Amino acid sequence: MLRFSTHLRRSACLLAASLALGCAARVRETPPATAADVSLSALQDAFTRTAERVSPSVVAIRVESRRPMGPLGALVPGNPQFQIQHGTGSGVVLRADGFILTNKHVVDNASRVEVVFRDGHKAIGKVVGIDDATDLAVVKVEASALAPAPFADSGPVRPGQWVMAVGSPFGLDYSVTVGVVSAIGRATVGMNEIEDYLQTDASINPGNSGGPLVNLNGEVIGINTMIVGGGTGIGFAIPSSIAQSVAEQLIAGGDVHRAFIGVAFQELTPELAEQFGTTGQGGALVSSIVPGGPAEKAGIAPGDVVLRVDGQAIGESRDLLRAILKKPIGVAVQLVVVRDRQPRTLSLVTVERPHSARAAEVAPPVGAAPSSQNLGLHLSPLTAELAQQLGYQGLDGAIVLEIARGGAAEHAGLVPGDLIVEADHRAVHTVADVEAALGDGSALLRVRRRDAALYVLLSVRD
Repeated sequence: MLRFSTHLRRSACLLAASLALGCAARVRETPPATAADVSLSALQDAFTRTAERVSPSVVAIRVESRRPMGPLGALVPGNPQFQIQHGTGSGVVLRADGFILTNKHVVDNASRVEVVFRDGHKAIGKVVGIDDATDLAVVKVEASALAPAPFADSGPVRPGQWVMAVGSPFGLDYSVTVGVVSAIGRATVGMNEIEDYLQTDASINPGNSGGPLVNLNGEVIGINTMIVGGGTGIGFAIPSSIAQSVAEQLIAGGDVHRAFIGVAFQELTPELAEQFGTTGQGGALVSSIVPGGPAEKAGIAPGDVVLRVDGQAIGESRDLLRAILKKPIGVAVQLVVVRDRQPRTLSLVTVERPHSARAAEVAPPVGAAPSSQNLGLHLSPLTAELAQQLGYQGLDGAIVLEIARGGAAEHAGLVPGDLIVEADHRAVHTVADVEAALGDGSALLRVRRRDAALYVLLSVRD
């Protein structure tokens, strides 16, 4: 009996051990969560929290505008015929008392503006101010307990940072798309006078305009404004640093006032930096001066390279615009410039920026870089007829008539209609002046292009 009992006990122990081993084996079949799994889960949670946080502050905007139905219908006495056109966009709540930020092009010329909130509530909005220079507008609705969106400084934003776009693309309210910041400081897009965009691959489509671009803390870093093509993954947002300043002024007085110094400038390529003696120092190259403006009064001249504004280094040309836009109107500003390869310190007082100052800002972009025939360049004296035709009355120089494909002139960025007014810092009166400057194989040209001016390095070696 004892033997049998012992045997039973041994069998039970073996069975228990076998079951335990089987359980352990099954446990091992399900691998533990890895660090990557935890990170992906945390990222997903971050996206979800961001969408939940910002969505109550995002609105859909539906507009109506009255357009005449052709020239005859609009002229019928006492019975004008109009067509109602509909449009959609997005916006972001600025203040609990009903102020909403959006794009100017969303609400411009609208006869009716309807704002739709996340909970389905609708309200009629009134446009209280628009800013043509940045394509921003503020709409006011009667409300007292809205959820304002938190804003963050766009200054620290860097390429590669995760972002989320929220809005109403194609009328699909409260759509969320995710991507990264593709680039910062994008300019020369050609849509607005002041351009300093954040570029993103977060999907932005018609109807997203005016909605927020937010970081993973749910803070607004930009206002979605435009796209390049369809499905290209290239969208642009106005940085929050600009948007907030514009919004505050529009709320306060319905208009925007900005500082202005009266210079046009262009990017300083390595080739141009070598010509002006500023290699490795950054800076913005002054290409023209507004007559009678602060810069002219201070003695700033075309060809100066601005290195500092009130001690702040100008790393790239857009830094000059950013620095001036942060200044109040009527304050003294100190500029460090390089002229004839020597640094100079000049002071000026800012004035109010004209409502249309496109010609007095960033010059058209050019490539990095001469008879003119071997340079692929056909020049002509500026006759009275050409001056009138091209809008160059009162100027002197040599006009570019033709550019050969693939030649040095095309590579340098010259285009037909350009007026060469200086060559190697000397005034150009005839074609011969340009040819003389090109005698050594290259020349630094100052060119007028319609209302703007820019420097071009033309070299037979290109």
